[in-house]
Amino acid sequence: MQPSAPDVPHLADIPLGDPCVIVLFGASGDLTQRLLMPGLYNLACSDMLPEQFAVVGFALDEMDDVQFRDRMSDRIRKFHTRKEFDETTWSWLCNRLHYVSGKIEDPDAFHRLKEVATGLGEKHGTGGNLLFYFAVPPSIFGPITANLEKVGFKHGPGWRRIIIEKPFGHDLASAQKLNREVLSHWDESQIYRVDHYLGKDTIQNLLAFRFSNGIYEPLWNKNYIDHIQFNVSEVVDVESRGALYETTGVLRDMMQNHMFQMLAYLCMEPPGSFAPDQIRTEKAKVLQAVRILKPDEVPQYVVRGQYGPSHDAAGNVVKPGYRQSPGVSPVSRTETFAAYKMFIDNWRWEGVPIYLRSGKALWKRGTEIVVRFKKAPLTIFRGTAVDAMTANRIVFHIQPRQAIETSFNSKIPGPLMQLQTVQQRFDYADTFASARATGYEVMIYNCMCGDATLFSRTDLVEAAWRIAQPIMDYWAATPPTEFPNYTRGTWGPPEANELIERDGRRWLEVVTTEVLEKCELFKGADPMFLRAVIMALRPTVVSPGEMIIHKDDLAREMYLICHGEVEVLDDDGRVSETIREGGFFGEIGVLLSMLRTASVRAKTLCNLFVLDKRDLRRILRDQPQFADRIRQVANERYQVKLKNEQLIGTS
Repeated sequence: MQPSAPDVPHLADIPLGDPCVIVLFGASGDLTQRLLMPGLYNLACSDMLPEQFAVVGFALDEMDDVQFRDRMSDRIRKFHTRKEFDETTWSWLCNRLHYVSGKIEDPDAFHRLKEVATGLGEKHGTGGNLLFYFAVPPSIFGPITANLEKVGFKHGPGWRRIIIEKPFGHDLASAQKLNREVLSHWDESQIYRVDHYLGKDTIQNLLAFRFSNGIYEPLWNKNYIDHIQFNVSEVVDVESRGALYETTGVLRDMMQNHMFQMLAYLCMEPPGSFAPDQIRTEKAKVLQAVRILKPDEVPQYVVRGQYGPSHDAAGNVVKPGYRQSPGVSPVSRTETFAAYKMFIDNWRWEGVPIYLRSGKALWKRGTEIVVRFKKAPLTIFRGTAVDAMTANRIVFHIQPRQAIETSFNSKIPGPLMQLQTVQQRFDYADTFASARATGYEVMIYNCMCGDATLFSRTDLVEAAWRIAQPIMDYWAATPPTEFPNYTRGTWGPPEANELIERDGRRWLEVVTTEVLEKCELFKGADPMFLRAVIMALRPTVVSPGEMIIHKDDLAREMYLICHGEVEVLDDDGRVSETIREGGFFGEIGVLLSMLRTASVRAKTLCNLFVLDKRDLRRILRDQPQFADRIRQVANERYQVKLKNEQLIGTS
């Protein structure tokens, strides 16, 4: 009798993409050079492109094949994402690059394009398969699809597929009009509306996590989940894209597409299978169940913001605000930040608030999804040292860190029943060896294979716009009165905190070890130690002029300054010291269990991280090196020499 096979999944060989000619509209543009060509190069390096393959670029620039190849060869060395550049692989791909110049409205140019594409198909034996990629503005999607049909591209041997880039319209009406234009010439099954966010493995892993792990899906509902947070935070400002961004804003640019797609993956019902239309149907159904806001509800559920300039200690502008960016109106009403509290009105999610937040020129770069579960009852711990319960949570780190972490409560070693929140973490980089991708590799490859799972159907696109439309209408009719309302480099406008704090909740500011090392107290510290500190930090926002510490109060916590400045006041209320970003204060009073010896006031809007006394003592007990650093700081700052028992005492 043969032994049973081990319970280990078989890793299937990845098949080649179907033979085809890719016709690339917008071939001389930034998207092609930065993302599409590196994406094709990555597919070639991974042996996922067939021998029967070619690319025809189409754009206004006057070039021949050789000049196009030279330009792409120059750009690929700048924008490729692999550790080392493979000349042999690029040579193979480069020799398959061709070019046709022309105008979108010129029928002769499309006839030339058809002649070249047909000839290449015959030369490379692609069976007539054609993939059209629209890396162009949506205003010319309709004319391109019409001209492709007019010159006979629609008919012939093999398949025809079209990848259409975002944004797909700028509101519900324009998206519906665009759908009518495209679908009047081509079938829905031929249209692949792309959102490159869905090409990220960490996004696709949301489905794998939910539907392949039996311990989580039974909990994925209103009975166990308290709320969900989606956060997309960008450090960069609009840079040179001010004129373009004026026509979009963060609601259109980020929420209506990327964030709603993530929400659909996280909250959809289990599909009958992983067949593309099964998944797309469930995604559309969950977006169609999102509660549509009435005009008078928008201020209650949505916050908008626009970043202003940052200043140095002397008050000089360090970096400009949005309104000072090239191409931006000096009285612009375009939002660069939005926070949105939404509800999905279906059986699974009834009453569970879902908070979305995104913005530019914020304090850090990061995309995270936080699933916070309901707290376990505290009553069972009556008569123990446990006086509070921490809720469990799962954090999906989408980018730049790719990870999943869970937090739960564990007993602290010792004779008493005491709890501490601990963490389990899975990092992609520690488990899987893969080259950094652009996100477009998966989209191009899936379209070559006819897999539409990661692409949007008409109903999904229009459902997303229906959610956003009332918000856009209200904002258009109601000018903001407080723009700009957040300083660049902060966590965003204070109103965003009020939005969630009204519900007795707060945003999870996901701190990385790199962010924590900006604090002088933690520079060069061990990453394991930094992660322990991160778990204990609690974010808070303090308004200018607000007192943070009052003299003679009992010290219960210390503070780290993420952004802003605080003033230390002497007995006469005069400023004796100013502590700025990266600094910290309040630690000595906590360590010595003494009354505060000075008051501390926020000079500017401050984003602070709070470290409670019990957590600080625990960290000192577990990390002797940090205890040494604290002793050094106490001696340098306050001329106080601390003994070890003072640092790790339990009082």
